[in-house]
Formats: sequence, structure tokens, C-alpha cells
Amino acid sequence: MSSLPSHVHLIDHPLVQHKLTLMRRKDASTSSFRGLLNELSMLMAYEVTRDMPTQEIHIETPLEPMRAKVIDGKKLVFVSILRAGAGILDGMLSVVPGARVGHIGLYRDPQTLKPVEYYFKMPGEMRERDVILIDPMLATGNSAVAAVTRVKALVPKSIKFVCLLTCPEGIAAMQSAHPEVPIYTAAIDRQLNAHGYIVPGLGDAGDRIFGTQ
Repeated sequence: MSSLPSHVHLIDHPLVQHKLTLMRRKDASTSSFRGLLNELSMLMAYEVTRDMPTQEIHIETPLEPMRAKVIDGKKLVFVSILRAGAGILDGMLSVVPGARVGHIGLYRDPQTLKPVEYYFKMPGEMRERDVILIDPMLATGNSAVAAVTRVKALVPKSIKFVCLLTCPEGIAAMQSAHPEVPIYTAAIDRQLNAHGYIVPGLGDAGDRIFGTQ
């Protein structure tokens, strides 16, 4: 895409791009794919949480008292879209271990490509929390749109969507349904194929994370 929509943030840090390239290779083992995803997720977390609010608290250094900034990780919720979102979750929690975690279980009907929900569990008091939805792929956008719609009903303070890969079709679907939700991604690939997979992509992220077919 020659120019990105204002709500799309491409995380093009060299380390992110390097690790993503290694993950794309078809001969990457399940173990290496999983490890790279964990590392890449941590790197992306730094960018996604760049604007997290902080507050000053009183501390004492070895030399003197001072006021210093901290974040309130408990106000942040990582919402994993199952099953593949679980692969990103651990890396994100390594950066913000105090964050709460929610889960949305969705699978894509192979005929209609539409999402079907089978699980939904969120922390309490969502109105006080900032939500970061995580899923490796934003392909057709159907699952992401459904997940955002479901979370919006809980009226959180804010919502962001984070994925490894997306494509013009996925971005357009999210922009049409939820134009105010920013998308953070490591790559915008060429297009979807006839089966709804991103190409060139990296295959089925869930299968590659868990070693299934």
C-alpha cells in the first residue's frame, strides 16, 4: 500500500522485520516459530503501549527520595482471540506482567469464512480498562470485526488491535466496521487468496504455533 490509513500503524523496526522473515520460512520448526513469535510479540508490545498513561509515585533511590513514573498494568487487558492469539499473549505479558487477560473463542467457518463464537471470558470492570486485542492474522477481517464488536459492548476506555500480518482486505473490513480502532501490524501483505489466506503470508498461524494441521 503506497500510503497507510491514519489508523494503521506499521511496526517496521529492523528486529521486528528480521524475526518476521524467519517466521515466514516454510522450513521453520514449530519450536523456532513459537520462540520467534514470543520475541516478536515482546518487541511489538513496546510500540503498542507507547502511549500508556503513567502516574508519579514517591520512591527512594540509594541516594535520595524522588518522584518517578509508573504504569498501572492492571488497567490494561490483553484479549486473546483463540486459538492463535495465545501465541502472542505470553510475549505481551512478559512486558506488562500486571495486565489482565480476556479470551474470545472464534473459529472460521470453512464454507462462509464467517466467525463462529464458542467462548467469551473477560475481567470485570471493563469500563475502567484499556483493551489490546491480539490475533496473529487480520485476513478477511471477519473474526477481528466480530471480536471488536463483542468487546465494545462492554464499553472499555479504549481498544487497539494487534496482528503480525494483515492485507488490504482485512484493513478495509476493520475500517468499515470500526474506523476508530487503531491497527498495529508488522506487515501488510499483498492480498487474500481464494481460501481467505494472506499471501505471501506465513501459512496458518495456529497450526504453526501448535504443530497441528
